[in-house]
Amino acid sequence: MSRILELEGVSKRFGGLTAVNEVSLSVEEGQIYSLIGPNGAGKTTLFNLISAVLAPTSGRIVFDGRDITRMPTHALARLGIARTFQNLAVFKHETVVNNLLVGLHTHLGADPISAAFFWGRARREELKARERVEEIIDFLEIEDLRDHVVGTLSYGQQKRVELGRALAIGPRLLLLDEMVSGMNQEEREDIARFILDLKEELGMTVFMVEHDMGIVMDISDHVCVVNHGRKIADGTPAEVAADPAVIEAYLGTKQAA
Repeated sequence: MSRILELEGVSKRFGGLTAVNEVSLSVEEGQIYSLIGPNGAGKTTLFNLISAVLAPTSGRIVFDGRDITRMPTHALARLGIARTFQNLAVFKHETVVNNLLVGLHTHLGADPISAAFFWGRARREELKARERVEEIIDFLEIEDLRDHVVGTLSYGQQKRVELGRALAIGPRLLLLDEMVSGMNQEEREDIARFILDLKEELGMTVFMVEHDMGIVMDISDHVCVVNHGRKIADGTPAEVAADPAVIEAYLGTKQAA
């Protein structure tokens, strides 16, 4: 497998605070790669650096051999990087279908005249976009919700719509930020199944920040652990779970009886 994402000595400082401290990691194409760590460890900041919400203070971020360190977020979408957010980022007053269509905007390029009169390239793009939306609806098993206004759906259903909108970009790398946070057990299991299907059926690479250790250990190929802004361990789920530095970071140093 080839490396699709590489971080080389990436740091982020906010004044005198170092939130991410010289983190290096690599993600292989087709992997489910999880980033974990205690609260305040720097996970979200690192995730925001990868998705260009923040710019690194130092270091390099490389996607598929291309330096994306200073690229804007919209440019990453065109390269094939999509992201969901810990807090819902959906259009609650629009239908499920319209929310998914928004994710396809990076693939639309018809000129204004064609778009206005809905002919030629604009018509072909619209029909293709709607076909893609139907594929995503089928994949996420939300056929009965397609025409519902998103704000009327349950939290778990809204998260599924947000995932669908990210998939509409057609990403090679999907960034999932606390995807199952706030979901019930059944909803968590559904999302874990979808993530596995993305890897196994579509060959997609998934990079996720996640607190649910059950899901992390069940579906991840590789796990990276950060604490106080530094990487303290990485490896298979079993290797990471047995690492003394990880155990101490989560549980604290064992005290003598």
